[in-house]
Amino acid sequence: MKTEALGQFELLVLLAILRIGDGAYGVSIAQTLDEASGQETAVASVYAALQRLEAKGLVRTRLGDPTPERGGRAKRLVEITAAGRRQARQSQRTLQRLWYRTELEGRVT
Repeated sequence: MKTEALGQFELLVLLAILRIGDGAYGVSIAQTLDEASGQETAVASVYAALQRLEAKGLVRTRLGDPTPERGGRAKRLVEITAAGRRQARQSQRTLQRLWYRTELEGRVT
């Protein structure tokens, strides 16, 4: 079964969801990416990636409970699906194979 390739940002979003675990939502995903990269991540780009990942069946979303901190609005919580876990694992294996014996020193980028 051939799976659709993930874009780099989609993979980063999947990994952030895995790192956060239960309770992942757009802002917490963006914050996790900010901390990991040292760069600011636009929350809108996270939501766009989540829509693509959900369309691919790699994540699913649901509304959490409304909270007073959010003016009674609910967060849209995100969880990774079994297919999403498989895709993340496959991406990890592919990257490891590509990095194996790859020498960066002395190369001009």
